[in-house]
Amino acid sequence: MNRALIVLILGLGWSSSAAASVVTPDALLRAAFNNWRGNSSTTVVVMQVHRRDWQRSLEMKTWTKGDADALVRFVAPAKDAGNATLKVGSHTLVFNPKLNQVITLPASMLSQSWMGSDFSYNDLSKADDILSQYTHRIIKTEKANGHTVYTIDAVPKPGAPVVWGKLVVKVRDDGVMLGETYFDQDMKPVRTMTTQKVGAIDGRPYPVIMVMRPADASGNWTRLVTKSGRFNLAMPAYVFTRSNLRNPRN
Repeated sequence: MNRALIVLILGLGWSSSAAASVVTPDALLRAAFNNWRGNSSTTVVVMQVHRRDWQRSLEMKTWTKGDADALVRFVAPAKDAGNATLKVGSHTLVFNPKLNQVITLPASMLSQSWMGSDFSYNDLSKADDILSQYTHRIIKTEKANGHTVYTIDAVPKPGAPVVWGKLVVKVRDDGVMLGETYFDQDMKPVRTMTTQKVGAIDGRPYPVIMVMRPADASGNWTRLVTKSGRFNLAMPAYVFTRSNLRNPRN
C-alpha cells in the first residue's frame, strides 16, 4: 500500500465541510487517514515498480478496519498471486503460497521494501504510526487549486519505536494526503511520496495516483494507482485472521 500501500495505506464521518474548520496538525493528519481508510475499506490497487533496466506491474486487493488492522493480497500477475500481508494490532504476518508458510515479521523489518518496490510493509498496510508516535506542527499554509494545503512537520516522540528522524507531510483541507517526505536520523531526505492525481473514489476525494521516489536512486520510482474502493463497510470478523491469510475466503 493507500505511508505506501502504504501508504502504503490509511472515513469516520469526514467531510469537506468539517475539513474547512480543521486547523490543528493532529486533526489534519487524522482527517487524512480517515479519508484514506474510513472506519473500514476495501480497494483494488495496481502497483507499478520502475527501475532503469526493468519494470513490473502487480495488482492487489486491500482490506482495512479501524486504525490497526489491514490485509493486502496480491492477485496478479499469476507468479505473485496469493502473496499476502496481514497486520493485526502491532503484529505483521506475511504468507508465501510457494512455501506455504506464514511468517511473523519483527518490527525491524516493517520499513523494508515490499515486493521489490519503494514502498514498505508499513506503507502498504496504511500504518498510522505518524498519529501516535510523532508530535506535529504546521510549518506552512498555502493555496493551490482552490484548496488550502497544510505542510506539517512530524518529529518522533522521545523513545518512539520509529526509524525516521522526521516526516514532512502535505494535507489538503478536504483530507487528501498530497505528499510525504521521509528523513533519516541525520535529517537527510530518504524518499518522497507525491500524490499525482486526486479523483473520486466511493464519493470522496481520494489520492488515486501516488508515487514514491527514493532520494538515492535517480530514475527509480513506484506508482500506486487505486482502481476502485469502498469505505465504511461491515467487515466480516474472519477477514483479519491467520486462517484467511493462508486460505482466502474473500
